[in-house]
Amino acid sequence: MKKKKSNFIVQGSILAMAGILSRIIGIARRFPMQHIIGDKGNGYYAVAYEIYSIMLIISCYSLPLAVSKVVSSKMIKKQYKSAQRAFQCAMIFAVTVGLATFLICEFLGDLLASLMKEPMSAMSLKVLGPALLLVSVMGVFRGYFQGLGTMMPTAISQILEQIFVLTGSIAGAYFLYQYGGKVGAVLHNEDFGPAYGAAGASIGPVLGAVIGLLFLGFVYVVYRAGTKKRFMRDAGGKTDSYPQIFRMILMTIFPVLLSTTVYNISGVIDANIFGSVMIQKGLEDVKTNIWGIYSGKYKVLVNVPIALANAMCSSIVPMLTQLMVREEYGRAREKIGQAMRFTMIVAIPSAVGLAVLARPIVSMLFKGEVDMAVNMLHIGSVSVIFYTMSTLTNGVLQGINKMQVPVRNAAISLVIHVVFLYAALQLGMGINAVVYAYTLFAVVVCILNALSIRKYFRYNQELVRTFLIPGIASVVMGIVIGLISMLLSKVLGNVVTVFLGIIVGVIIYFVVLILLKGVTEHDLRSMPYGRTILKLAKKFRLM
Repeated sequence: MKKKKSNFIVQGSILAMAGILSRIIGIARRFPMQHIIGDKGNGYYAVAYEIYSIMLIISCYSLPLAVSKVVSSKMIKKQYKSAQRAFQCAMIFAVTVGLATFLICEFLGDLLASLMKEPMSAMSLKVLGPALLLVSVMGVFRGYFQGLGTMMPTAISQILEQIFVLTGSIAGAYFLYQYGGKVGAVLHNEDFGPAYGAAGASIGPVLGAVIGLLFLGFVYVVYRAGTKKRFMRDAGGKTDSYPQIFRMILMTIFPVLLSTTVYNISGVIDANIFGSVMIQKGLEDVKTNIWGIYSGKYKVLVNVPIALANAMCSSIVPMLTQLMVREEYGRAREKIGQAMRFTMIVAIPSAVGLAVLARPIVSMLFKGEVDMAVNMLHIGSVSVIFYTMSTLTNGVLQGINKMQVPVRNAAISLVIHVVFLYAALQLGMGINAVVYAYTLFAVVVCILNALSIRKYFRYNQELVRTFLIPGIASVVMGIVIGLISMLLSKVLGNVVTVFLGIIVGVIIYFVVLILLKGVTEHDLRSMPYGRTILKLAKKFRLM
């Protein structure tokens, strides 16, 4: 029987569960943050975080994937010294680029915030700056362990990081909001309270990055004792030189960097276009609050299930790299289908659940404006499905060495996205235009990526068990939890309604999925807790 660590579904699931738990902790952070700094403070934080995210993409977003790809290819050939050199070269790159982006945020933060039409967000951006260097270094450690075939160090570090992000953000937001309020009273400007509060919330990501990095550094030191013995068994003959390794890493980093930059820059462009059009329409006073609702409520919620795709992407790239090296193309196609089916089994019901339980979820988690956030989830929860697919298919194309294709596809999608967004805003659709454009971008990427995978790898996506059956099961689930929400929310309250709806929804979904043969015994055995589900299914004669 294969070792557990060789099962990329299990490894991806470990990272997925950690990613989803991290997102849940992220929501737990946003809840008190929103209570402390309000929608306006969330708006300032969101704009600063969009800029920070682009800097993060430039400095390190592609590093874990690139390092895992290079290390994985060397490990499969038993070239252990070359794998170690890949780690060292990537670390030099991370420190250099991470330091550069950190300095850009510190010295050009005011200019960048002004270009985003939110000058008060500069304080928050400058506080976030040091995290860029820390997360860059952390990304190399994570990619190294992923290349070795284990997601556990990454998973644990993510959870530790988010716990300290939570505590640091809440404490920082509370104390600096109070201080900013006093400054605002002196200067007769009530915006200083939310702005300082947003800066305080930015302390959390820096603190979290410090803790995550310390943990990964400790694990690496412990692991190094075993790698020294492996060097003595290096089967690769001549070890690649440092310039060769650097070239290999850069050739992997830059296509991924371009792809992820184009893929994620839409958030910055959206904020800029939305702010500009709102100012033109004389709505400058409310634009920050509205953007805070969009970024601090809608996007926070839809990003939770999307964490699954990011985790599966991290798992499948080194797996596909190894299969391509061994020229096992049939198995590679099988793994792609398995990954897509597994992600859709989770993404489709997640989208339906968010749409149906939108009001009780938003009311339970956030204060302030509810109706606008609920409306965004009603029209935009479907983005969960398409962002999950687009992220996974990006990883597939990178895993089969078509590194330039995701860049091209994302660029085409971005152009369509921007044209649609600007036209929709001019037609008066308001923030809904941003939600529709956000979804449209992912839809176009999905279509283009699917066509590319079919063209370059002769892969035909199975449809019935991957999309149709999970879709039917999700609709049945949605009807049931919709009735629960309608009948019980006013009687039992939002918290009970949400948790009862989730528990009943999961049971209904898996019962229908199993009855319609959407999953097999083999599928369940490869999933986390799948054996438990299998035993229950057989006990109740569902299989």
